[in-house]
Amino acid sequence: MNTIDNEVFKISSARIRTLEPSCAAPPFQDATMGPFHTFGIAILTLEDEDGVIGEAPVFSSYNNILENFILPILLHNQNQPYNKLYPQLYWSIRNEGFRGQASAVLGQIDLALHDLAARRHKLPLHKYLNAERNEVDFYGSGGGTNYSLKELEAELTCFLNAGTRCYKMKVGKDFGSRMKEDVERVKFVRRLMGKDVKLAVDANQIWTCEQALQFIDMTGGEDLAWFEEPVHSAALDQIEKLTRSTTIAISYGESERTSKTFPALVNMGVRHLQPVPTQIGGVREWMEVRDLAHQTGIQFTSGGYSWFTASLMASANQHCQVEYLYAIMHGLEKYFLVLPERKNGKFVLPSVEGSGAQVDWDLCARGNKIVSQKCWSRRDVRTFSPLVSI
Repeated sequence: MNTIDNEVFKISSARIRTLEPSCAAPPFQDATMGPFHTFGIAILTLEDEDGVIGEAPVFSSYNNILENFILPILLHNQNQPYNKLYPQLYWSIRNEGFRGQASAVLGQIDLALHDLAARRHKLPLHKYLNAERNEVDFYGSGGGTNYSLKELEAELTCFLNAGTRCYKMKVGKDFGSRMKEDVERVKFVRRLMGKDVKLAVDANQIWTCEQALQFIDMTGGEDLAWFEEPVHSAALDQIEKLTRSTTIAISYGESERTSKTFPALVNMGVRHLQPVPTQIGGVREWMEVRDLAHQTGIQFTSGGYSWFTASLMASANQHCQVEYLYAIMHGLEKYFLVLPERKNGKFVLPSVEGSGAQVDWDLCARGNKIVSQKCWSRRDVRTFSPLVSI
């Protein structure tokens, strides 16, 4: 039984605050999106009747799901323990589908509840989740398709100096139309890295199976640690065809919103799983994928907002890694009072109560960095009335 199962949450209010976007350093582009010149973050804060809070990153544009499905149950839960409350939250979004953003929002609520529970018990979140260590490896992520060779070298050098032993770069430049240049960039980075550092590539779903195999052939066996989302995440036949045609570990999971799809990915031959804690339907669902990877002996990493992910990843085995996308994450770190420390290729988690990432709200308020906010109390939200499925 999870520690949280018997917790009773008397949530009195919920609030979402969106912070001013921070400049990406440098602007960042992948195969199908960008360049991103700025990147922002919105934080959900739940507060209980005793004034204890729990926080998590949230999609600030999905208020309809919150107001009509999740908050009516959460704010009027009649003192039910978590093991009764979470199923009600879960099934309230059924008609929205478990593979879309409703599931992600549910997971963000769930992460905030875990943070609140950890603070209530005066424990760091990773200790509340029964982690036996307070540090986790991170891998350097970046290598935007818009980066010059000089920019690639500068970023890689920064990561190597920070002690990371794995670097992931983007490929599929200009919607996959410049594969020859992608290959040249991969070979350039490989030469800079040496043999002791692992290299992974991410195509952001842009190629067909045949094109992905062509890329693998053209890189000349560059000893890739993994090849991330080379074909569309919904093209299951293409994914299986690719995994049966190469020995390189093929990676999927960032586009999934429920743990229920991951066993199928494993059965199709995927050998690297990447669930994002703030984009899947809850902490327990993330843990189900973690345990699946451990049981099957395949690679496991998680990204998203790295500092929040690190608290969960500390509960995985020591070979698992957190993705750290410096170009986007670094600019947002100025908003935080508490963050994991980057040291010798690891995130070292702080010993504070709750999550290892906590916003400095006083600083943000003084600097006028809160660009919008939305608040809900019990009197603002009616009790939940489920829609009849047609």
